[in-house]
Amino acid sequence: MKNEKDLKRKDEFEELLSKQLEDVIPHNQDLTQLTEPLNIEDIDFRVQRIYGRDAILLAYKDARVDMNRLDKVVGSMYWKREMLDNNTRCRVSIYNKDLKEWIGKEDVGTPSATEKEKGLASDSFKRACFNWGIGRELYDYPIIKIKLLPNEVKSDGKPSHEFKLRDWVWFNQFTNGKITYLACKDNNGSKRFEWGKYHKVLNEYESALEAIESGSVTKEYVLETYEFNEEQIQTINNL
Repeated sequence: MKNEKDLKRKDEFEELLSKQLEDVIPHNQDLTQLTEPLNIEDIDFRVQRIYGRDAILLAYKDARVDMNRLDKVVGSMYWKREMLDNNTRCRVSIYNKDLKEWIGKEDVGTPSATEKEKGLASDSFKRACFNWGIGRELYDYPIIKIKLLPNEVKSDGKPSHEFKLRDWVWFNQFTNGKITYLACKDNNGSKRFEWGKYHKVLNEYESALEAIESGSVTKEYVLETYEFNEEQIQTINNL
């Protein structure tokens, strides 16, 4: 009898919660935004293996990146995670107002070398978020192979304290959601890796100059349509 009452209360609570969610959940929730490529600042790089002076680096995401993306796209109140089977599986669910129910996607994780249980929970959560499309483009990243400097690797083949990977600056570029360029500079400003072809992204002023010079628009049209500073206006008038 007690169990029946508890189950009834649970069902009533879930029904009430669903109604509350329907009233306040954003109408413009666009889940395709979950799949947008992560900012390069949100991606970490670590050494996967070293052989000789060659190092293979791995691009990965932190669990906080997934939480931030979910908060931003669906709202902090409209997603949840459930840890299952002693943290080996994680289910990430998003409330669907049209279906009036939670839709979940799940995956399994692997334990880390340190903090085994915490690493397992974090990994299963990140993998479940991959199923929602968060950071999925990381699977398309190229093999990142770099040549270590003599002072960056110890005699036992491990990275030395001179190998300051966390201080390196990375650049990427995407075309139609696919990575087309990846490069980095080390803490001394030297380029250490480059893959793909970089396409210069023109700003509004540069695009206007290019359009005028190609004859696709007149400078009169550009000056009437856009706002530029005095120096830029003078340059356009002199074309």
